[in-house]
Amino acid sequence: MGRAGFAGLLVALTLAWTGPALAAGPFANWAAVVVAGDWHAHSGGPSEAFDNARHDVVGQLERIGFDKANLRQFSVRPERYKDAGLAKSDPEGIYNALVELTAKAPDGCMVYFSSHGAPTGVVVDQKILPPGILGEILNRTCGARPTVVVISACFSGVFIPELAQPNRMVLTAARPDRTSFGCGEADRYPYFDDCFLSSAPQARDFPSLAGAVRACVAAREIKEGMTPPSEPQLFIGPQLRPMLPLYAFPTPPPKGG
Repeated sequence: MGRAGFAGLLVALTLAWTGPALAAGPFANWAAVVVAGDWHAHSGGPSEAFDNARHDVVGQLERIGFDKANLRQFSVRPERYKDAGLAKSDPEGIYNALVELTAKAPDGCMVYFSSHGAPTGVVVDQKILPPGILGEILNRTCGARPTVVVISACFSGVFIPELAQPNRMVLTAARPDRTSFGCGEADRYPYFDDCFLSSAPQARDFPSLAGAVRACVAAREIKEGMTPPSEPQLFIGPQLRPMLPLYAFPTPPPKGG
């Protein structure tokens, strides 16, 4: 075989090995779970805000390259919606889903909660899921792989000390001693989820998205006169920090294009 033929063979082999993986994108083999943990407004009346957030966060994750086959959604009232594969919000069900998903999607984990919160944890179907239990769920399923956790709930900063690991990014809607806003009966989304969804199309990656969400929440709270400010919290582990720019989101289309 001549030099030109050998070079052509190398190119063909390289494309055969790397082409599909590169085309699939960096999140194709990540496991993802998105949970709506309640259906009540802060008044106690009914609200679609958390399920609206769940549904549309899933849409954004699929847009940036998460595979629908590796993603599970949870709702307190799954029978009310027609989303494929929608399950009942329950800590055991969330754990089992992550066990299943991480076995077939080993590259990373994404976990998103939208719910009410308390200083002791996040509401999951009128029960509190405390930081320690969520931390143990992640330890047993996601382990040491890159993991992004987003918790949209009042007092959700309480999760950061327990979940903070070198391989994790944790973004919460509020400080551990503050409420978040936008959980009324007429709200389409909580403020934090609204900012996550509106910021995602322009974000480069998860760190830039986190920065945009925090700025958006602060501006919204000032505009609406909400006090004290919720002050969303962010932790990025030292092992994950240099890797996150490699997990780039698709480039957004030009405005007006």
